[in-house]
Amino acid sequence: MQQWLVEIAYETRTGAKKVTEAFFLPTIDDVRAAVTKKGGYVLNVRPYSRSPLERLLAKSTWWQVRLLRGIQFRTQTASPGVALWKIIQAEDNPRRQNILAPAREALTRGLGVIEALKALNIFDHGTLAILAGSEQANKLSEGIPHAIQSITEKRKNTRAVVGTLAWLGFDVFSIVSSLWAGKGMVLSWFRDNRPVDPVERESFDLVVNNLEIIWDVLIWVAVSFGVIMAWCVFSFWINRGKKDWPTARFVRIIPLIGSYLRDLAFADSMMAAARMIRGRVQIDIALNQSEEASSVPEVGEYWREASKNLDRGIGLGVALDRKPLRRSERLELAGLSDLGQVATVMESIAEMRASSARTRHKFIVWIAFALTGVFLAVAFGSAIYALTVMNMSMDSMMGGLMQGAM
Repeated sequence: MQQWLVEIAYETRTGAKKVTEAFFLPTIDDVRAAVTKKGGYVLNVRPYSRSPLERLLAKSTWWQVRLLRGIQFRTQTASPGVALWKIIQAEDNPRRQNILAPAREALTRGLGVIEALKALNIFDHGTLAILAGSEQANKLSEGIPHAIQSITEKRKNTRAVVGTLAWLGFDVFSIVSSLWAGKGMVLSWFRDNRPVDPVERESFDLVVNNLEIIWDVLIWVAVSFGVIMAWCVFSFWINRGKKDWPTARFVRIIPLIGSYLRDLAFADSMMAAARMIRGRVQIDIALNQSEEASSVPEVGEYWREASKNLDRGIGLGVALDRKPLRRSERLELAGLSDLGQVATVMESIAEMRASSARTRHKFIVWIAFALTGVFLAVAFGSAIYALTVMNMSMDSMMGGLMQGAM
């Protein structure tokens, strides 16, 4: 599917009228057929891709919350699909019209509101799972507040992480920029003022070379980590909505961060499954939607295997009793048979996983502070080391001057 920007001419009572509309269709021939069906004449067709500003607006949590609240407000008097259609039709900003074009096309083709929201590619899998579960239970208006709460909570977590990284990054950047700017000048001064005595000169050269190596290592380590961190942040932002991609696989290899993401994924999917079960959604549909709720393959595989076990006739509690759940979580699920109890246990697991994720987040922050402290200690230590070198050079110079005076 491709988004197209089309200039169309319509015949009106006052003459021809030219308008620009966005279409979300596979080929240019489909676009021409759609325009002809509407009674217009195609003047120009070009493939359209979102501008950086539109990507920023579409991916922002402010836009997501605004859209969901609009749907919730209009579902009081209309179905969710009609509510979303009214929002799209009422939008008069061309940039937002382009963002909403995939959802409008999905609704035009007769797809449901969840498929239309998926077509926008702006919501994460956990939010979509909460909305899908609520829609399956015919309680989308009740599920939207939970989705907004999930978005808001993730925004708070993101801001906390970004704020911490920004503060640490500023400290490291200040030290690295100072080293980078002053390294050449300081080392040049040292080499221009070497001791006269051969023994002292050899010791002096060794110290200066070690100092240069330390500063080079500090600079390149900081620059490398900065580039990797910036790329990871950008990649996660630009690939929001996707399930897996190379950067995500790289990040999941990091032990503490990988377990943190896994806990968040389990919290989202377990809460979505609990809401669907309480809403009397069929259990197989609930398990499939829970798989869709996670962007972590390990968590998605858990729900997929549980669904396969259930299809083979295994009891629900036993089907859910498998890794990577913890032992205490598996013990709670193993002996259950009543769906109401399963929903309660799933909500409990979701809360425990969310609490575990918060704890891991604190550990990540403290480890980041500790590593930054080590880096700054080495940087300041090397600066003190440079002062000893300077004293060595100054002593040598003063000694040379005293001998010349005598």
